[in-house]
Amino acid sequence: MRHRVKGRKLGTSSAHTKAMKRSLVSALFLNDRIKTIEARAKEIRPEVDKVITWAKRGDIHSRRLAIAYLGDKDLVAEVFEKVQQGMWEGRDGGYTRIMKLGPRKGDNAPMVIMELVQEAVQKKEMPKPAAKKAEPKAKKEEPKDEKVEEKEVEQEEAKAEEVVEEATEAQAEEEK
Repeated sequence: MRHRVKGRKLGTSSAHTKAMKRSLVSALFLNDRIKTIEARAKEIRPEVDKVITWAKRGDIHSRRLAIAYLGDKDLVAEVFEKVQQGMWEGRDGGYTRIMKLGPRKGDNAPMVIMELVQEAVQKKEMPKPAAKKAEPKAKKEEPKDEKVEEKEVEQEEAKAEEVVEEATEAQAEEEK
């Protein structure tokens, strides 16, 4: 029984699974992209998020936690530097992307490419339901708008006729 045991076993002992996860996380930070089995990629995703969250915090305690997890001061310094440059600014999670490649030829294991997301966050705009209700009202208002426009056109024509009459009267006075 596996009561209170978190995560996948990945076909190895717990010590080997733990070492393999750390190795994969280090390789991902080092290369920004790795090719691995889908189960391993899904299993290391929370670990990668945890290290990046520590780097976002940026204090000495977080740096020490990251060094203890990864075991490489230079790699931790590189990750913290990327965060300081604003690589994952505005992103509250989802620092990795998993793209499926298909089955491996030898044992049919599902292969994936796991990479660090480097694009900025784009917020999705949700359509407003009230906007849909406003459209029929706009159609009803169109005839009113046409009537108003017709009245305005008639008023402008009347003003134009008055101006023309005044101009003709001014010319007639000049001729006298």
